[in-house]
Amino acid sequence: MDICEKIAYIKGLAEGLNLDETKPEGKVLAAIIDLLGDITEEICDIEDGCDELMEQIDAVDEDLADLESFIYEDDEDDCDCDCEDCDCDDQLYEIECPACNDTIYLDEEMLEEEGMVCPNCGTDLEFDFEGCDCNCGCDCEETEE
Repeated sequence: MDICEKIAYIKGLAEGLNLDETKPEGKVLAAIIDLLGDITEEICDIEDGCDELMEQIDAVDEDLADLESFIYEDDEDDCDCDCEDCDCDDQLYEIECPACNDTIYLDEEMLEEEGMVCPNCGTDLEFDFEGCDCNCGCDCEETEE
């Protein structure tokens, strides 16, 4: 039995008791029952609104999943360079801003600029590859011993 059914049951019991609303006790009980009825209606309206919102959220979630699969889809057929060993996917690099600790994703083109402004806090970031021993295949000047 949900809250709407319970208040209907209580109203039915009160009507069956034939409360005398001319006496103070009857007036108080009738007022309490009316108040409970109003509260119950508000709660039922809120529950209905929540159900509608959940349906809308589910629909948005499904649309977002479709959009994500469309955007992040690994489709190797998009390569236009006619090479066999092509790694045409743009490689992204992840850095962390030392000022705000925000994670920033960069591609090769952005790294070649040797610096940028953090989009979160505005701190000037500089990229220095001198002495890099990362073995990642970048164009840094590695010194081998």
